[in-house]
Amino acid sequence: MLRTNKILLLMILLIVVLMGSSLVCYGNAMEPPSIVIIVPNAPSDLEISIDANNEYTKVYRLNRGVEAHYTFYLYDLKKTEKYSFLFKTADKTFEAVIDKPLEKYNNIFTLDLKKQTLTPGKLISRTIILVFLRVILTVIFEGLIFLLFGFRQKKSWIIFIIINLVTQGYLNIWLATSAPFRGYGLIISMILAEAIILITELIVFLVFTKEHSRRRRALFVILANIISFIAGGHLISVLPL
Repeated sequence: MLRTNKILLLMILLIVVLMGSSLVCYGNAMEPPSIVIIVPNAPSDLEISIDANNEYTKVYRLNRGVEAHYTFYLYDLKKTEKYSFLFKTADKTFEAVIDKPLEKYNNIFTLDLKKQTLTPGKLISRTIILVFLRVILTVIFEGLIFLLFGFRQKKSWIIFIIINLVTQGYLNIWLATSAPFRGYGLIISMILAEAIILITELIVFLVFTKEHSRRRRALFVILANIISFIAGGHLISVLPL
């Protein structure tokens, strides 16, 4: 009983710390419609400007792990049918034009600096790698919590690994392909998806896992998913969607 209380105290303290820092990360999440250009391994001197009424305006840059995101908000160019971008580094300068109809929010493009091309959407290879990394890191993280709760039986671990690979795989694939790229829409999507995962895992662990009491199993699922959700918000800042 004493050991369980220590585990609960540790989990609660961790939740408080992570939640506090998460609120800072999400505080400015709401954004207007925009064009986001993803640049893998972007050089530090890369500048992207957009032609706004015959004047080039620099696009806002945000470094996200091994890539940079350049964002331009569309409220100044509502009637523009095509967008001309100027890309500039120390050793090269080139232009690219977006002339296809844009979506209201998810206007995402990927820049290939070597080929000097701008492609709609995210690279499939990028999505696969990021989904794989997020799933594996999440399973490892929740596995440590599973271990702290005293689960040792082989059957319990097999069920844990299978259900987490399925649910986390579903979550990350869905977020990468369907959910909003950023903002409150992303947070709401994550909350709804996590709620479904929480219910699913509760049913699986209560029905198929017999190690420890039902209360302890349920408590693990709830705490693991809460902490996983908060940690996932931080993980997305390093391994973006």
